[in-house]
Amino acid sequence: MTNGNGGVAGGTRGKPIKCNAAVAWGPGVPLSVEEVEVAPPGPLEVRVKVLFTSICHTDLSAWKGENEMHRKYPRILGHEAAGVVESVGEGVDGLAPGDHVIPIFTGECEKCVYCKSDKTNLCGTYRVDPFKTTMVFDNGTRFSLVDRNSGLRQPVYHFLNTSTFTEYTVLDAACAVKINPKAPLHKMCLLSCGISTGVGAAWNSADVSAGSTVAVFGLGAVGLAVAEGARLRGAARIIGVDVNPAKFSKEMGVTDFVDSRTCDKPVHEVISEMADGGVDYSFECTGISDVLREAFLSTHDGWGLTVMLGIHSTPKMVPLHPMELYGRRIIGCVFGDFKGKSQLPNLVDKCVSGEVNINFDGFITHKMPFSDINKAFQLLEEGKSLRCLLNL
Repeated sequence: MTNGNGGVAGGTRGKPIKCNAAVAWGPGVPLSVEEVEVAPPGPLEVRVKVLFTSICHTDLSAWKGENEMHRKYPRILGHEAAGVVESVGEGVDGLAPGDHVIPIFTGECEKCVYCKSDKTNLCGTYRVDPFKTTMVFDNGTRFSLVDRNSGLRQPVYHFLNTSTFTEYTVLDAACAVKINPKAPLHKMCLLSCGISTGVGAAWNSADVSAGSTVAVFGLGAVGLAVAEGARLRGAARIIGVDVNPAKFSKEMGVTDFVDSRTCDKPVHEVISEMADGGVDYSFECTGISDVLREAFLSTHDGWGLTVMLGIHSTPKMVPLHPMELYGRRIIGCVFGDFKGKSQLPNLVDKCVSGEVNINFDGFITHKMPFSDINKAFQLLEEGKSLRCLLNL
């Protein structure tokens, strides 16, 4: 329950909360919206009232069971959201009931050797781990299904440190980012994954320079966020590559479009001709190894940089010969190389002040009640939406 200002009403702290959640029961099985019990937060954890959540292709892939790492049920998926802290567990600093937060799937404890390094945004303890289905503190779950007749409890597993397809969730405090309360939560929801990942890839991973040339392979939300980041950095030319011409978006900064299905030669040769020998930066946002190779070869010999953002299935290997790395580079990127807790609040502040003008509205193609979550999945699977915002 929330009060009139979006804050959380008292009376629930330290007690289990019963609420609705969309539970995944198996690969491709429609999500079942049903009542779950959400335990109070343990030490170094927070319980959050989720106000908005949206669906990413990673959620779609997990729901379909495309990778073995995602196949543990029942489970609450979802990792892109925004909400308000309801209560905090023992030892939590810097977060309090009523705080506006966005969950992040790769956390930041701010204390380990990784978090103290300026060379990585990974954390020794709370980094993204698709195999992880429980909480760090006790290896247990905070979600349960309770049989109304027998009282028997069935644990419901967590997903990507977040599990946001529920009215309440429990997060490790390291995975909850406190943000400016003036920021509109329905937009900040997208910073949980898609926009941070794409914009950050352009800003942090590649450090795209003004006047440069860019190719983005895969124009879903992450790919268009890359284009948006490159646009904001002043890239002169942003070439979008996809199989769906409907995704060509000048609004997001894409200046040219290549339909890979209609090319009479390899895409990298097409781009080489368009960009006088190749682009300065390419971004692979599909998780398809053949596309990764095309993205790599589309960059200019001598200084080209490819950033890999797609989630590639196991046991696929990088489709390159080692000698091809002479003259071109390739790097991986997680969460746009943002340190979530220490850097995202500053980005939010700049969005609120107008110093940074990310086109959040351009990514939100649909808005629906939480009860329509299966319809939202269908829209994403059919390529008809970028982000469907679900209101809880």
